Amino acid sequence: MKTVLVIDDERGIRDILKDILDDEGYSVLTAEDGLIGLGLLDRELVDCILLDVWLPGKGGMDVLEEVRTGYPRIPVIMISGHGSIDLAVKAVKGGAYDFIEKPLSLDRVVTVVRHALEMESLRQENESLRQRVSRGAHQHLVGVSAAIQSVRKIVKQIGESDARVMVTGENGTGKELVAREIHRVSGRYDKPFVAVNCAALPESLIESELFGHEKGAFTGAHAGRKGKFEHAHGGTLFLDEIADMSAGAQAKVLRVIQEMQLQRVGAEETITVDVRIVAATNRDLGREVREGRFREDLFFRLNVVPIHMPALRDRTEDVPLLLDAFMREQPRQIRFEPEAMQKIMDYSWPGNVRELKNFAERVSIMTVQDTVTREDVDRLLGSRKQSTRKHPLGEYLQLGLNEARDRFERQYLTEKLREHDYNISQTAQSLGIYPSSLHAKIRKLGIEVGR
Repeated sequence: MKTVLVIDDERGIRDILKDILDDEGYSVLTAEDGLIGLGLLDRELVDCILLDVWLPGKGGMDVLEEVRTGYPRIPVIMISGHGSIDLAVKAVKGGAYDFIEKPLSLDRVVTVVRHALEMESLRQENESLRQRVSRGAHQHLVGVSAAIQSVRKIVKQIGESDARVMVTGENGTGKELVAREIHRVSGRYDKPFVAVNCAALPESLIESELFGHEKGAFTGAHAGRKGKFEHAHGGTLFLDEIADMSAGAQAKVLRVIQEMQLQRVGAEETITVDVRIVAATNRDLGREVREGRFREDLFFRLNVVPIHMPALRDRTEDVPLLLDAFMREQPRQIRFEPEAMQKIMDYSWPGNVRELKNFAERVSIMTVQDTVTREDVDRLLGSRKQSTRKHPLGEYLQLGLNEARDRFERQYLTEKLREHDYNISQTAQSLGIYPSSLHAKIRKLGIEVGR
């Protein structure tokens, strides 16, 4: 039930307003002067105020000023028996929601109060949504690891540009969320973000989905429709699992990216579009190109700015922060015993951040106590838990985290360099990083190039 405070020095007005607002289902408080009204505000939760301009002692405009300072979110409706345009303008400029002249139209009073409360409710809902969006925008980039800080830095650097981006990484690492963050920090933030999972589209339909079609273009095309490129006009188009696109679709996407023009299936008219492309894949596109499964020219068009999303096992220091963020989304507040958290950090998380988020939901649903133990983690991971004696990382588990990371990275990069005959540019391209970054890693890890 919403509460309305009526501040008016005329008892008859107070009584009439209380009766009519009571009938409308509101809880009504009344005060005969401004000081009493302000006192009620200090003690009661008020959703709307009806305030007379002419009051004994502290006048209505002074009361309005104090309300706007101390309770800025409460809508105030001014009422006066000596109304004028100048006074109404002054009241609204002072922060009043509206101004009603006496003699009062009770229907108008009810309507204005209802609208004021609806507007405040809508404002609160919008603020809540903005906060949720803001929290969501940061959650997928939560972390203190060097890897995730590098991703944040690149996103910030390229945000205002229209450079095409290629996001690589295993399934579940958050490639789409990085694409959304790029869109959020760009000048296109208020335009559409359209995501397409290329792997989920049958080859026979992918052209229609991307470019649209005209009525009668093929069997079942009972009406014309826009494609994803048109829906994303002015905004960002995210092409996920780009490596699963057919050769024919690759050729057409390349042409659209080059010219920013397209034709719907079955149409002759050319449509101009303005989209920023962010693509993603969990495959090694360099290898896909070499083996003839992905067009080299399309790869170079898309891979203007490469971003690699690290696997969760490669940034274990971020696991507690991510888990905390996901647990905050759950209806219950749950803490983890230190042994339980260590067990969680020791797990390799093959499903990456997506699996960790699902785990947080499972914890919220399937634990009775508000404290999670090591045994709870074993039970909730179930068949997913791993014995360190049988762990596929083998000898690496006997090393410290930094030493294990450096040893693996040294071996991995050495093999990649050999695979590309120690060509720095080609190796960096296959890894999705800049040649300068590869040079830095070679120096840091002491890799002997050409041996």
